[in-house]
Amino acid sequence: MTLLAIDTTGANCSVALRIAGRPDVIVSEMIGRGHAERLAPMVAETLAGAGVAACELTRIGVTTGPGSFAGTRVATAFARGLALATGAQAVGIGNLAVFAHQARAVRPLAVLHDAKRGEVILQIWTQAGANEPERLALADVPGRIRALAGEGVHLAGPGTGVIGTAGFAVTGDDVLDLAALLDLVAAAEPAAAPPSPFYARPPDAKLPGGVEPV
Repeated sequence: MTLLAIDTTGANCSVALRIAGRPDVIVSEMIGRGHAERLAPMVAETLAGAGVAACELTRIGVTTGPGSFAGTRVATAFARGLALATGAQAVGIGNLAVFAHQARAVRPLAVLHDAKRGEVILQIWTQAGANEPERLALADVPGRIRALAGEGVHLAGPGTGVIGTAGFAVTGDDVLDLAALLDLVAAAEPAAAPPSPFYARPPDAKLPGGVEPV
């Protein structure tokens, strides 16, 4: 299996390539903005450097958020388009799941994303699995974590800092690991992992007629 994974949900524009029997190739640039302009050339450069044609890709994985609204749309649209052009499978992987995989030896685990405006997105992983992500006010987060998973919970994800430790241990996993993303892309069931954006909150802008972008 030849896997391509992309992430533009944050300040970095990142591409990862996994070819059986070879070391992973991971390229990441902190650009802040301009993901739409940089992503396609970065993918082309990565594939060319590895001697792989786009039509040889088996699966294309993309982070679906929560993260930057514009960056998430850029990556998911690109993944869909490239998959359509090459015949590869496109799969979407949630950012919170990537952080949970990075800290997979630690359970129970609360993964947090800063949704801004005094809110976070929370998802809990226990030995039994994960609940659905929730958007919560900062003040409600510690109590919700304890209600779902009790004591001894560790925190991970880029939203950890906004609530403080609140008496919990912190794993330190707050930067998305492209190797972990590749692991999840390889393991995904395509039918259950569509490359559809997951936004921290509904977009402020709407299409004509009040329709929300998807």
